[in-house]
Amino acid sequence: MTGGFEFLEHTADVYVRAWGDTLEEAFEWAATAMFDVMTDLKKVEPKKKYEISVKAEDLYALLYEWLEELLFIFGSQGIIFSKFKVDKITLRETGGYALVGEAWGEPFNIERHDQGTEVKAVTYSLMEIIENKDAGQWVIQFVLDI
Repeated sequence: MTGGFEFLEHTADVYVRAWGDTLEEAFEWAATAMFDVMTDLKKVEPKKKYEISVKAEDLYALLYEWLEELLFIFGSQGIIFSKFKVDKITLRETGGYALVGEAWGEPFNIERHDQGTEVKAVTYSLMEIIENKDAGQWVIQFVLDI
């Protein structure tokens, strides 16, 4: 992978920039960045796979739904993720987009996992999804409410 992520300056929340050679890879790095805010990912073992499928009317809503679904699983089941794979993002015949992917993680354990910053929600604030055809990359930016 040639993708990655970085944190940008923001006054109150966490501003993320993620990128990848494909849109799918950029979405994977966006999820990685979100969970990196929450804990030290090197200490999270990808023991159990969760299949993730979301649909939305546009790519911005799809990014939101992808990240919120992962955050929902963490909040409801206590699963912290460290590995992500977006198999495909497709344009639906009925309109909008669909994402099919996986996330691997394990139950959060305060004795093993550092408790980072709590992510309350994904926001549409400053959200951008840009295809940089010259560089052959997709860049995603978004803000996490902490």
